[in-house]
Amino acid sequence: MYSEKVMDHFMNPRNVGEIPDASGVGTVGNAKCGDIMKVYLQIEDGIIKDAKFKTFGCGAAVATSSMATELVIGKTIKEALLITNKSVMEALDGLPPVKVHCSLLAEESLQAALWDYAKKNNIVIEGLQEPKEDIDDDHHHNLNDDEDESELLNA
Repeated sequence: MYSEKVMDHFMNPRNVGEIPDASGVGTVGNAKCGDIMKVYLQIEDGIIKDAKFKTFGCGAAVATSSMATELVIGKTIKEALLITNKSVMEALDGLPPVKVHCSLLAEESLQAALWDYAKKNNIVIEGLQEPKEDIDDDHHHNLNDDEDESELLNA
């Protein structure tokens, strides 16, 4: 059902944790399945020097978070914007159809962290759109700064 890479990133996730004083932090959740991803980025001179994550969710959610952070480290902001759910899935050698939403959360959490970085630094990142409160019919949404994860879990 799951590829070896998915199982490896689930059993041995990379970049778990927090970055104190992160340049950007993005938190997204899926109320339908209860998955929550929080991504921390450390950006210096336009390069993503470090990325960490904390994920509450299934194995696929952990694996996609892990892979997304691996893909983004060392990239420019412009290159980071090119990391999509498809590129995360391809890097993991695929996901079962019922777990594709996990790769969407990984993409959205990276973009939310980049949006936070742009907002903190009063800059505009070409091609980056403001995270949406309610994303399409998949019941994805971003948490506001004044919300916490427990509110999403109780939704």
